[in-house]
Amino acid sequence: MEYTILNLEVADGIALVKISRPKALNALNTRFFLEMDAMIEKISAMPEIKIMVITGDGKAFVAGADIAEMVDKSPGEGTDFSKIGQNTFSSLEKMEIPVIAAINGFALGGGLELAMGCDIRIASNRAKFGQPEVSLGLIPGYAGTQRLPRLVGKGDALLLLMTGDMIDANEALRIGLVQKVVEPELLMEDVMKIAKTIASKGPQAVRKVKKVVSEGLQTNFDSGSKLESEHFGSLFGNGSEGEEGMKAFLEKRKPEW
Repeated sequence: MEYTILNLEVADGIALVKISRPKALNALNTRFFLEMDAMIEKISAMPEIKIMVITGDGKAFVAGADIAEMVDKSPGEGTDFSKIGQNTFSSLEKMEIPVIAAINGFALGGGLELAMGCDIRIASNRAKFGQPEVSLGLIPGYAGTQRLPRLVGKGDALLLLMTGDMIDANEALRIGLVQKVVEPELLMEDVMKIAKTIASKGPQAVRKVKKVVSEGLQTNFDSGSKLESEHFGSLFGNGSEGEEGMKAFLEKRKPEW
């Protein structure tokens, strides 16, 4: 596919994906979803990639969905547009490798929903967050009503969803929407440092952590613990990643993944 919105850079096992539609504040349209679907498939087929980072070009991460594309849709077309976005962000969330959102600016509406589809969110202190759909007589369509309360709790989620208000990065950190807030000029440096740290660990172990946590949150504690035991055991054995990691520790050397 020819990419007109997304740019990809690969180095040191890290895939950096930049959303570049700055004149529209990186607003999400049908083309974006087509490109992101293709990008997810492309990166998933690259065994050398251990982690993915998503950020925006300009002063926005993503400032929302493209209202100009949405305004004339029928109810059925609106439902279809919602499902397109939900499917893309579900595919992003289900990637085996971890995904970090480097939130450089506005993360509003569909932009916040994109960020919530990532595993970890690091924000510039200039970033702004919100689900302003009710101000347009709409509700979030890309699973924002489902992911937001799971991340921050029902009360804080409803406050954001029902008022449509924006919050700053420090408030987002307080309610658990983001994991860290940094100075704008340090954002990518800090994110890439975290990405490199994760990329240096056992790649199968990192993927299994993501899988067990994600699937465990969808079930009860006992079932999640059983899942953990099964994946824990799968990392043992002759020639396994766990064997290499433990031997390297005992031999005081770096593991060879």
